[in-house]
Amino acid sequence: MKLLLLLAAATLAFAADDEDAKRLPAGPGRDTVAQSCLSCHASAYFRRLRLDKDAWNDKVGDMMDRGAKITEPQAAVIVDYLAKTFGPGAKMNVNTAPYEELKAILTLTNPETQALMAARKEKGEFKSIEELLAVTGVDQKKIEAKKDSITF
Repeated sequence: MKLLLLLAAATLAFAADDEDAKRLPAGPGRDTVAQSCLSCHASAYFRRLRLDKDAWNDKVGDMMDRGAKITEPQAAVIVDYLAKTFGPGAKMNVNTAPYEELKAILTLTNPETQALMAARKEKGEFKSIEELLAVTGVDQKKIEAKKDSITF
């Protein structure tokens, strides 16, 4: 019985990791990030950050120091991907961003983030800023202020 529970938990964790990997923005290094980083934590951990290349290098080095199974060449690929995709000024895809990234990048409150997530789940992908502005329970000023940081 315990073996079945462990197998079920591992299967669910793998499925969650796979879905998380699919939501990562396309680009060189995406697969390396998915394989190397998502085995330990969800992408929300790093997607909410907007670090420069030096800071990403420090972050990846810290993960290696903590035991992450990453080679130096893989680390370089990971740092390049993270700096380009989640660096300062990087745009956020509002349709694939997890809760933590939406909240941090759009400076939303918990209830506002929940409202945005619920609208996305109910209506499907957003196609324009106007659709975001129409979400009940989200401060339109916050969306307007961050509209240049958003992609669809």
